[in-house]
Amino acid sequence: MKHLAVYLLAFWCYIWQTQAEFFTSIGQMTDLIYIEKDLVKSLKEYIKAEESKLTEIKSWAEKLNQLTHISTSDPEGYLGHPVNAYKLMKRLNTEWLKLESLVLQQTSDAFIANLSIQRENFPTDEDESGAGKAIMRLQDTYRLDSESISKGRLPGAQHIVPLTVDDCFELGKIAYNDADYYHTVLWMQQALKQLEEGEPSVLTQAEALDYLSYSVYQMGDIQRAIDLTKRLIAVDPTHLRAQSNLHYFKNFLHEEGQSDQARKDDYYQSQSKEEVYMRPENYLTERDSYESLCRGEGIKMTNRRRGRLFCRYHNNNNHPRLIIAPMKEEDEWDSPHIVRYHEMLSDAEIEKIKELAKPRLARATVRNSVTGILETANYRISKSAWLDDDEDPVVNRVNQRIEDITGLEVDTAEFLQVANYGVGGQYEPHFDFSRRPFDSNLATQGNRLATFLNYKEEHDAFKELGTGNRLATFLNYMSDVPAGGATVFPDFGAAIYPKKGTAVFWYNLFRSGEGDYRTRHAACPVLVGSKWVSNKWIHERGQEFRRPCGLTEVD
Repeated sequence: MKHLAVYLLAFWCYIWQTQAEFFTSIGQMTDLIYIEKDLVKSLKEYIKAEESKLTEIKSWAEKLNQLTHISTSDPEGYLGHPVNAYKLMKRLNTEWLKLESLVLQQTSDAFIANLSIQRENFPTDEDESGAGKAIMRLQDTYRLDSESISKGRLPGAQHIVPLTVDDCFELGKIAYNDADYYHTVLWMQQALKQLEEGEPSVLTQAEALDYLSYSVYQMGDIQRAIDLTKRLIAVDPTHLRAQSNLHYFKNFLHEEGQSDQARKDDYYQSQSKEEVYMRPENYLTERDSYESLCRGEGIKMTNRRRGRLFCRYHNNNNHPRLIIAPMKEEDEWDSPHIVRYHEMLSDAEIEKIKELAKPRLARATVRNSVTGILETANYRISKSAWLDDDEDPVVNRVNQRIEDITGLEVDTAEFLQVANYGVGGQYEPHFDFSRRPFDSNLATQGNRLATFLNYKEEHDAFKELGTGNRLATFLNYMSDVPAGGATVFPDFGAAIYPKKGTAVFWYNLFRSGEGDYRTRHAACPVLVGSKWVSNKWIHERGQEFRRPCGLTEVD
């Protein structure tokens, strides 16, 4: 457009200067013919450029039209696939801005004005990075290879969309910026693989090899770093940093005088020492147990133990409201006793609770064990909202039902907490109750004492409530989860899977008032789907005659 304007300006300036004297000289008029020819050539170039731009914009519009048609038909199901969630973050945070720049080359006030307004609601760099890290977290927890994720091959997944070369490269960069060289290597390798298979991309092999070679070096594999750097130089002989790195890697390997394997051993040993120093002694063991249970491995439900589990109709000692319609109660675990209640919530009640919670959902927080202050944490990825008991008749009815079933006072319980787990949403192992100062005379839980000692004392988290500690947990599942999202108990090897409309219940405290440390539990990362739950944490105050105290830690 600018180029055309220059020619038009020159043309009119020429006409202005000659002041209609062209007819007096054919020779001068021939000059106009060549000017016009140049103008036509410039105009064709402008049209070609605009057509090319318009073709690209049309391609975007058609692709996004199909995509939004699929995504809006089942928003939660679509975003339940972590790849779809990541690509949505990436599109809105990065790719729409590229389209804006493309359109800005030609005036389009209505579109730009609308896009500018909508940009206020777009995800940020942090959102895109968070979605990328969630994919890597799922990759580790469920032991998924990069190619399976890239092709969208996840258990129970619908709306399958593959990752492009550029997507894989961006995931590698997210890991690299976090100094996570392990995942950088995995995703740069995948980007290279897809490039070698002929997938079209503006990304070059040199760009991926640059990140890959340095990350391999950081992981201690010097010889492989040298090989990859040589490959990078072969692809791009002008890459100065690669030449410098190759020289450095060779000198480093020579000066160290150690084999590739020895170098790697030193690296991993130093890393593990640092991790052990920074974390509780049982961290890695618990982490392994937690992730195994999330994968459905290591569950310790023996046939003998299973024989002690039963299903029954529960009317809570002939409670008036449960005599006619008793609850279907199923034992999930014998000790500690965990039960599941079927048909706890109806679909209509679930939808109403979600409707009430959605406008208030905010990043879930955890209480700092030292200060007692609520704060966000990377080990809890979800959003939550609290619903007052009198918020709506449905909330009041659900609370009353919980009281009827458990026989416990809910007037002193916390509000109903509704939580929705996002892409890779999880809550790593934690206690629901507040841990108290250690007393060796009260610690009689046998081999669990070592576990107890490894966790810091907590600030009195519930002091301001004035209702005592969290006696029990009533957890409602408000959605089915196609893959992942189990509630697991690493201490005794239990995994409880979400089932819409059901609820699970357990006591966090013994009758003596001491915490049952076996109830440390976790919400596994959601691999596919959208997980909705609601919690009712029941406190000690008001239970004096409903669950009398005891002198021992016998539940």
